[in-house]
Amino acid sequence: MSIAFSKLTGSGNDFILIENLAGQVDIDPFKDKIPKLCLRALSIGADGVIFVEPSTLAHFRWRFFNADGSEAEMCGNGGRCVARFAFEMGIAPQDMTFETLAGVIKARVLEEGVVRVQLPSPHGWRWGDKLRLDNGYVEYSFVNTGVPHVVIMVDELAGVAVKEMGRKIRSHPLFSPEGTNVDFVQELGKGRLAIRTYERGVEDETLACGTGAAASALIYLGSREEGHVEVITRSEETLGVDKKGKEVYLQGATRWIYDGRMSPEAWRW
Repeated sequence: MSIAFSKLTGSGNDFILIENLAGQVDIDPFKDKIPKLCLRALSIGADGVIFVEPSTLAHFRWRFFNADGSEAEMCGNGGRCVARFAFEMGIAPQDMTFETLAGVIKARVLEEGVVRVQLPSPHGWRWGDKLRLDNGYVEYSFVNTGVPHVVIMVDELAGVAVKEMGRKIRSHPLFSPEGTNVDFVQELGKGRLAIRTYERGVEDETLACGTGAAASALIYLGSREEGHVEVITRSEETLGVDKKGKEVYLQGATRWIYDGRMSPEAWRW
């Protein structure tokens, strides 16, 4: 059996999207194949796989799987990609809602592939805590923007051992059993940040992370009720984050890379 799919990317996060409204793919047994599908060079390669399914609460429901096969509550860049996919496939209107494990998400598809999504209300705040790591302490803040994020402000991003430190913090007992994403953030100027993120589920640094950009912007804004922050990702694309009271919006470009059909050889090796 071959399966139709599309490949979209949002600021360097790339995803395999599968329209599954008729239930042609039995997801629960199929999800074991996702780690192989997401391996670059050996298969399609992606940071995650998104299935679009029917919903009684919204225009559609997604099931989002990280590259390691774990199911995630939310993904900001994945949310932007699935919104464009649903709009251009005629599944949802330009202003839409979709159901996730983090709740119902609102999205709007703008011109030239730009998509704006409203993220879940942030919660779980921690400010300026210290985390014991190896023989010292790291100062961090924390917020859940649909998924958990540790945010560490640094003077210079280039020299940060993102993969090494990120892996240790991601699996630290303080954040077990779910684990956490880890964002290293440098202020570039007023309202401008640069970010590098270690993502759980991918278990590596990624080129961008939408919920991480939002988390970093929120920690940067602090107690301010409103604000706009531009976040420069490792892919050098810019994500815009807007805070309006308890509402948080993420906006940025998406690209539709290609459509295809995956054969069983994509996961049987």
